[in-house]
Amino acid sequence: MEETDTMRWEITEREIVWQGFFRMERLRLRHELFAGGWGPAISRELFERGHAVAVLPYDPVRDRLVLLEQFRVGALGTGEFPWLLEIVAGMIEPGESPAEVARREALEEAGCGIRELVPLYRYYPSPGGSSETIRLFLGRVDSRGLGGIHGLDAEDEDIRVRVVERATAMEWLAAGRIDSAAPIIALQWLALHREALLRDDQ
Repeated sequence: MEETDTMRWEITEREIVWQGFFRMERLRLRHELFAGGWGPAISRELFERGHAVAVLPYDPVRDRLVLLEQFRVGALGTGEFPWLLEIVAGMIEPGESPAEVARREALEEAGCGIRELVPLYRYYPSPGGSSETIRLFLGRVDSRGLGGIHGLDAEDEDIRVRVVERATAMEWLAAGRIDSAAPIIALQWLALHREALLRDDQ
């Protein structure tokens, strides 16, 4: 890994081709090759959409998860059913910490207070064309009384909150019913670390 960390690149041109809620840039660049020397100049589009936080609300006392169901335009590109099962998520605004975003979004999207946040990962969901990173957390919650329809009218959110048994969520994951990256990663983390998490609660 240390050898890769020393490799170099250079950006020779940067052009903004779209500026809206998100930004699209076209870069002209070149980089060093694993075999040695520099590769040819290449053109790449870079989707700049900011950085996000996602959190899996988990009630360890009742072994339940809080999942969200909402319409996602990205699924229309594949022709699939566009209401996805997901977890709490939102963009980091200027001046906010990832933990602050996790707590804010949990209240806005699920009416859910986070008792404790457990950091899981920071990852690139689509590094082939996007600069976005996601900070992923597990949030300990009390799931009693949660559910219903949530979301901010100002952001045109229409979110159905579903409190489900952990075993049910894992069945949905295995069946491919949960097919968005953040909940897949968070549920797999929980499957690996749940026993240690429960020991920490004792």
